Amino acid sequence: MPETGWAGPGGRLSGLGVSQGRAAGPLVRMAGPPSLPAPRPVADPEAEAATAVKALEAVTADINRRAAAARTGGGGEAAEILEALAMIADDPMLREEAETRARGGADAAHALDAAFNGHRDALAALGGYLAERAADLDDLKHRAVAAALGLPMPGLPDPGHPYVLVAGDLSPADTAGLGPDVLALVTERGGPTSHTAILARARGLPAVVACPAVADVPDGTIVGVDGASGEIALGLPPEQAAEVLERDRAERARLAAATGPGRTADGHPVRLLANIGSAADLRPGAEGVGLFRTEFLFLDRKQPPSPEEQTAAYAEVFERAEGPVIVRTLDAGTDKPLPFLGLPEEPNPALGVRGLRVDRLLPGVLDAQLAAIAEAARATGADVRVMAPMVTTPAEAAGFARRARAAGIARVGVMVEVPAAALRAAQLLREVDFLSIGTNDLAQYTFAADRQHPALADLLDPRQPALLGLIEACAAAGREAGKPVGVCGEAAGDPAVAPLLVGLGVTSLSMAPSCVPLVREALAGLTLEECRELAREALA
Repeated sequence: MPETGWAGPGGRLSGLGVSQGRAAGPLVRMAGPPSLPAPRPVADPEAEAATAVKALEAVTADINRRAAAARTGGGGEAAEILEALAMIADDPMLREEAETRARGGADAAHALDAAFNGHRDALAALGGYLAERAADLDDLKHRAVAAALGLPMPGLPDPGHPYVLVAGDLSPADTAGLGPDVLALVTERGGPTSHTAILARARGLPAVVACPAVADVPDGTIVGVDGASGEIALGLPPEQAAEVLERDRAERARLAAATGPGRTADGHPVRLLANIGSAADLRPGAEGVGLFRTEFLFLDRKQPPSPEEQTAAYAEVFERAEGPVIVRTLDAGTDKPLPFLGLPEEPNPALGVRGLRVDRLLPGVLDAQLAAIAEAARATGADVRVMAPMVTTPAEAAGFARRARAAGIARVGVMVEVPAAALRAAQLLREVDFLSIGTNDLAQYTFAADRQHPALADLLDPRQPALLGLIEACAAAGREAGKPVGVCGEAAGDPAVAPLLVGLGVTSLSMAPSCVPLVREALAGLTLEECRELAREALA
């Protein structure tokens, strides 16, 4: 394939590129869900109820096996997502509903279908993040129905050779279970912050989402996927596909060989940090951890973790990490429900009790976590800092900082995820030592656009001038206060956007570990003034 274009003899398609890199290979489509047969008469309702329960148990066991395999293979974040799905499949209310319907005369497959649909409708009605979880229920339902019918569970294909995986959308279970034969991902639906996008970036797989036209491409077609531009070339000759793969491998090796701190061409330092969910996500190359998502350690917990468990989990990360570690306190709620918290359902969870706001209902949870973080830091001698998510007012920042410092943590910051916090950045910095901008949520709340909605991807583009203006305001407040302001949203890992952020004045960028080499090179090719000029053009 020529360096100057991305087109094959069969033409090309366009979607939304969400994970850098290029790959090429035969297209293989993921098998669809099982067809639900017509209802059948039931002679033994108790036997049908037992079949339904066994099907749910089989799904739970299958996903737990995938989670264990992912964790063994170093996919910590994937394992945590799978464990959360297994917990949904093992929900006693879901099991009870399926049993009730079976005892009422439904066969096992239809009892499961109805039980899952009821739960799905309840989530979809809530909107926002919880509506996105409804797709997870669909995936679990298809697996359970297949198990009840004695059919193989739907999921990833295994053609016995490397391939480009194509699907309508990928569930977290599918994305987390991707094997080494998958060269790239293409989905008909999905958004820039979907599970597919986040996990593809974490694994370094090229990925394109929101490409409905790929549904018409026949299986076996050799396609090229450009995860940066979102373009898909159709009908490549085999030798050209092999050349694409070889070039991509060589490029990744070249980038990985370049090490050292992040800096612009004229030597302006920009710390390049990693976003992780557990110690398994740590990779060499970053200058520290800019976002340790602690809630991923506890997604599957039905009982509160003990202080000893929390301390051990944090200490494992602190011991293995190179450089400072910024720990985000529990970002519970919306798309990350933590059952042990027992939070009530809400009509609009994205605008409700989430992140630091959980402290309004359960103040002991934050204090216990801060104590465990402080103890792990003392035990390991690591450079540990903490920050709170979903901070809105200077009073919230002051309260969090006071409690974190009382626990023994010296460096305290907050996340800027809502416009109110960005507009009061100077006041926030009077209370804390640093700010970290979460561009995913800041874009969502600035543009009133659900971050998971593929039809609104243009509003969630990190180059939107209104979003850049809020980032610039935070960076300016940091310069005035002499305190660092970083970005830890997905935008930080985009080599086309990272220079803009540096030009706006941010001092660090935190991203999926696989993105660090690309961003390091992008910054090294530009002077600070060139980054500033790019930022001025984007703001205009």
